[in-house]
Amino acid sequence: TRTVLMLTTSGLLCFRNKLALAPMVRVGTLPMRLLALDYGADIVYCEELIDLKMVQCQRVENEVLETVDFVAPDDRVMFRTCSKEKDKVVFQMVTFIIQCDVRSVFLSLLMPHVFNKQGGMGAALLADPDKIESILSTLVKGVSKPVTCKIRILPTLEETVSLVKRIEKTGVSAIAVHGRMKIERPQHPVHCDYIQAVAEAVSIPVIANGGSLELVKSHEDIEKFREAAGASSVMLARAAMWNPSIFCSKGAVSVDQAMEAYIKYAVRYDNHAFNTKYCLCQMLRDRVESAMGKQLHAAQTNQDICQVFGMMEYYQKVEEEQQKRKERLQSNPNIDTSPVLDGDVVTMPVRFERREYPPQITPKMYLLEWSRREKLEQPAYETVQRAQDRAFQSTVAVGEKKYRSTLWEKSKKFAEQAAAIVSLRTLGVPEGRIGEENSGLVNKRKREEKNGELEKPDDQLNPEPDRRKRHITESLQKEVNCKGNL
Repeated sequence: TRTVLMLTTSGLLCFRNKLALAPMVRVGTLPMRLLALDYGADIVYCEELIDLKMVQCQRVENEVLETVDFVAPDDRVMFRTCSKEKDKVVFQMVTFIIQCDVRSVFLSLLMPHVFNKQGGMGAALLADPDKIESILSTLVKGVSKPVTCKIRILPTLEETVSLVKRIEKTGVSAIAVHGRMKIERPQHPVHCDYIQAVAEAVSIPVIANGGSLELVKSHEDIEKFREAAGASSVMLARAAMWNPSIFCSKGAVSVDQAMEAYIKYAVRYDNHAFNTKYCLCQMLRDRVESAMGKQLHAAQTNQDICQVFGMMEYYQKVEEEQQKRKERLQSNPNIDTSPVLDGDVVTMPVRFERREYPPQITPKMYLLEWSRREKLEQPAYETVQRAQDRAFQSTVAVGEKKYRSTLWEKSKKFAEQAAAIVSLRTLGVPEGRIGEENSGLVNKRKREEKNGELEKPDDQLNPEPDRRKRHITESLQKEVNCKGNL
């Protein structure tokens, strides 16, 4: 009988007598990790993250999704986690900013990818035991969480045992062993005898891996694989990818049920649609060319995917709940709206709400008039569009200073108005809101309107923006979209 997840007396994650979701590229994202935990996994590993942008990530608490996101400079969410998995998730890349949100960190000496070989990482490290020992020793000393690693077996039993003994001396908390050599693939048999020899040679927990296709076809097979390998725990990759309910001790549910549960998590946590589609295709397996599979291939958004699976009611429910949460957060008076200097830009979390201003009046008008009165150049706006959700953010330059809202807007016009609001509030200048004390600007603008001197408000502007501003916006937008596709 397996025990539930437990912590040692030191508060560190225990790797004995556990079932783990293996690290898998494009599969080990938040929805799959949470689903594996629901079905009975004790530990879940995130996908392999090798992008150097992780080092530059900003930790962001997403209050709408109730997640912690690590966002790259190009606005890609590199890693998303939530409180439900905090004590059970293992992060597969070392960047110190993430330590407080995961239970352990992990180094893979396994993956035989081209980029790992060229960078001297992954399976390429197996040929350099000295480098392995140096990296692991540095990690163990440098992070506050348990460090584990995973290897493929070497050509001989003696070489494999020698390597794991050196790894044990670095102070790692556990070692996972994939029972195939670097040149072998899933169709080759798993070498349980090698894993067993490793388990007998070291005192730390050994996690057996590699039995999905050949040995593990049901939950009952997991224990048979563990015993055959003489290991402390078992780590599953493809068997869990095809149906994560293989972790369930009461027996697996149907793949269709597992897919529905997966989609619910994907929608709830705003998973990237293409990642959602990829994982569902892995679950469909030989049905991927069916009518449903073809519809899934054509889907471009999580909403499209819900349409394919007849889950639109759930999708709309989640959308409504998140919209209400977003509106509640925006109206929260406890949010700090004081200006903050970000580099050379003054920032503030504000949005442009059209209903808060009289017809024909906008913050941009007030900022333009103030600039004229102060004999400054006309405010210049630079706008970028975020690739992941096509939201806009604008920066306005006024009097040799720049201003920007930290909140992204649904349109370019609203983003520019938000930037204008930040500048006006920072400068202590009226912005034209309903109920605001009359600054004399409105009356002056009415006089100018009669003389035909007034620039029209945004709602009446010619839809074709001036060529200079359009060139700036489109150039920046192309740059952001290109980064988002890397």
